[in-house]
Amino acid sequence: MEYIKNRFFDRASKCMAEFQRIRKDHGDVVLGQVTIDQVLSGMKGIPALLTETSKLDANEGIRFRGYSIQELQQKLPKLDADGEPLPEGLFYLMLIGEIPTQEDVENLSKDWATRAHVPQHVFDVIDALPKNSRPMTQFTTAIIAMAYDSVFQKAYRAGVGKKYYWDFMYEDVMTLIARLPRIAAYIYRRMYHNGKHIDPNPNLDWAGNLAHMMGFDSVEVKRLLRLYMVIHADHEGGNVSAHTTHLVGSALSNAYYSFGAGMTGLAGPLHGFANQEVISWINEMLEQIGTDVPTDEQIADYIENTLKNGRVVPGYGHAVLRITDPRFTVQQQFAEKYIKHDKTIDVVNQIYRVAPPILEATGKIKNPWPNVDAISGSLLNHYGIVEHNFYTVLFGVSRSLGVLASLVYDRLYGLPIERPSSFPMSWFKEKADGKPGDC
Repeated sequence: MEYIKNRFFDRASKCMAEFQRIRKDHGDVVLGQVTIDQVLSGMKGIPALLTETSKLDANEGIRFRGYSIQELQQKLPKLDADGEPLPEGLFYLMLIGEIPTQEDVENLSKDWATRAHVPQHVFDVIDALPKNSRPMTQFTTAIIAMAYDSVFQKAYRAGVGKKYYWDFMYEDVMTLIARLPRIAAYIYRRMYHNGKHIDPNPNLDWAGNLAHMMGFDSVEVKRLLRLYMVIHADHEGGNVSAHTTHLVGSALSNAYYSFGAGMTGLAGPLHGFANQEVISWINEMLEQIGTDVPTDEQIADYIENTLKNGRVVPGYGHAVLRITDPRFTVQQQFAEKYIKHDKTIDVVNQIYRVAPPILEATGKIKNPWPNVDAISGSLLNHYGIVEHNFYTVLFGVSRSLGVLASLVYDRLYGLPIERPSSFPMSWFKEKADGKPGDC
């Protein structure tokens, strides 16, 4: 279907002209200074990437095309007035820059439904792996296996001109996003339900169909997965999964290679794996304390012991944010609205009361507030998705929306291969001390 593609190009071609003008006429404008600490502490805060889809503010949180999560809950189309925004609407917003109408979202849903068929060889590749392989291993392997169908790769090899790269990348991106719920659900049923798979329902929305194929047909789970897919979809361009997808794509790798690489980054303990660690940490705490209704004092003691042992409190702190993550807040509100009582969620709320003052008192933690991972796993757990090591796959399905929308822009703007300079420690020592070092 050309409807979404034409809307995208009509809007984005104006941005492309601005991109070319700014680069040509103002390419020598200095954006800021870079300190040794910024380079040696992970390049935090260095303005080095172009990302259209979202922006993270340290004191405000994530905004998608200028809209906060709370605003999106009001403005994005829903299936019913009391429900959660549809992820299709957020993707439309990130890609085109406008709040979609209900008709826009329906067109996008139909487009993805027509693209959602997964070739048999992809399932064969998954089935060739040991059944107890990590879910993210199976997920990334399946993504890479789909590169066989890349229209961008075929067009590039046929010699298509650079100004058309975005068109073929768009086709790959739309097909890849459309297939991800089927792949994720296939892995879920293979690992946890004896390979008893459930066929997709093309009449359902993207997130609702994922819930259905996983085996959850309740309104509540579909509602939760719509929320989950929206709030995990993007986090500007510098996080590991987004930056890796962009970096690999800058080599003109196809969408499958690029996104597959990004997912290997998402699987790391310091990125998307954190949602699993939160649940594990809570369960360990309750087991050691010997009760599932701990007091604030018991939680405080456990937090302090965790810190004394050189560990972090998972779900707390963020590389950029200096406030409670709005994505945490909106999930907390979801629980207050739909979940009457859940002991794990009660503990999550207790930790929210107890942890920040303790973390702040150490004087070493810049952000003592919870991030999105502090509560997401407990919501999934409440509705019966109790397989914690699968949570990162759900994160990956969601993250595709933002990073792949950005990949289309990368090719539209003709961004070059990314290649920053690097230097040995002796160079940094000379910059710091004014003389060469031995390192």
